Amino acid sequence: MATTPKNLSLIHGREDLPSRLQPVVCGADILGYSYVRCYAEAYGIKPIVLSAIDVKVTSSSKFCDYRVVPGINEEDGFVEAVSALGAEIEAAGKVGIIHGSADWNTRIISAHKEELSQWYVVPYIDFGLLDDITQKERFYELCEELGIDYPKTWKLDCANLDATLDASAFPYPLIAKPSNSAAYDLLEFPEKKKIYEIETPDELVATYDAVRKSGYRHSLIVQDFIPGGDDAIRSLTTYSDASGDLRVVAGGRVALQDHSPLALGNPVCIVSEKVEPIIEGARKFLKHVGYRGYANFDIKYDSRDGSYRFFEVNTRPGKNTFYVSLGGMNFVKPIVEDWVLGQEIPYTEAYDSFVYTVVPPKVVRMSVTNEELREQVLAMFKAKQAHNPHDYAPDTAAHKMWAELAYRHQVSKFKQYL
Repeated sequence: MATTPKNLSLIHGREDLPSRLQPVVCGADILGYSYVRCYAEAYGIKPIVLSAIDVKVTSSSKFCDYRVVPGINEEDGFVEAVSALGAEIEAAGKVGIIHGSADWNTRIISAHKEELSQWYVVPYIDFGLLDDITQKERFYELCEELGIDYPKTWKLDCANLDATLDASAFPYPLIAKPSNSAAYDLLEFPEKKKIYEIETPDELVATYDAVRKSGYRHSLIVQDFIPGGDDAIRSLTTYSDASGDLRVVAGGRVALQDHSPLALGNPVCIVSEKVEPIIEGARKFLKHVGYRGYANFDIKYDSRDGSYRFFEVNTRPGKNTFYVSLGGMNFVKPIVEDWVLGQEIPYTEAYDSFVYTVVPPKVVRMSVTNEELREQVLAMFKAKQAHNPHDYAPDTAAHKMWAELAYRHQVSKFKQYL
């Protein structure tokens, strides 16, 4: 059980938050900026953002204290940097709360939860549970146990370099992906993709060999390909309390995913949609494992039988968690009210009509193949219901310039990869 920051007793209520709470955001991507924006909007608090590099769209914001920390992208450097900052925050009479914006730094924070809890509120599950349920084969075992639909799945051992594969025994097409995303993310090799789309036995053998030769030593998950394009994907974000009970839920239908090789599968345009079977499946899973905090589920609609098949759970807010705020619940509020203020979170379904987007309407127009969905999303752009987390009017002119450049770059990127 993690300790409690010594200074937490200094916060007696919401009125103490602006002067006493110091958020630390590790990472400056779009989720990192979403934390910055939402802390400003909810509490008027300026987070400290730590990054190994200068990400201009975030560093140019007036709503954060941006610090470039060399070596923070390695575990030892990360722990050293955030520990030193934690002591600094404590000495200033404040309470730290730490957030990671990527799987790898979330895992490090969870793994060092006991140590970091000297200075920080650490709003993540303990590492034992995190490591268990983020192994995809374990996730599917739990789905089987709980009666939650998931794709037919096989696992290939990448630790055995001498293993042979009878690729002709599998049905095609298939999807292949690493079971341990955190370990895989640290590797670099020419054939690397986030997800592999496999059409033939030869492609499966080539992928298996390339992943093993990269140094990856966990399982490679091979799955039945669920028919349907990006529009069949559903995203669900949940917040659970200390009892594992679902308190906040939001989600939507993916209109478009990123199609560049290293970001394949990341949703870039999501339209609000409430699907009860998805909510109930997540509720059952979270209660069973005793989950607390934010989780994000990837699901795909299977038109063959009308089921919704769960692919994985991410044990942190996903990159697109700002859609919770668009749905009606500023997404940092449940974290602060639960972990800092110790308040009960009222059950909330954050499904106000929204389009979460990091791409302009031109990309939607040229890339979304589902005509009905495309017209729905474009109509919501016209109705001012489409929002990008970076599009924050009170921020600096420099931030707006960098945000606009990133936004417009999506056009050329989608022309290249889709």
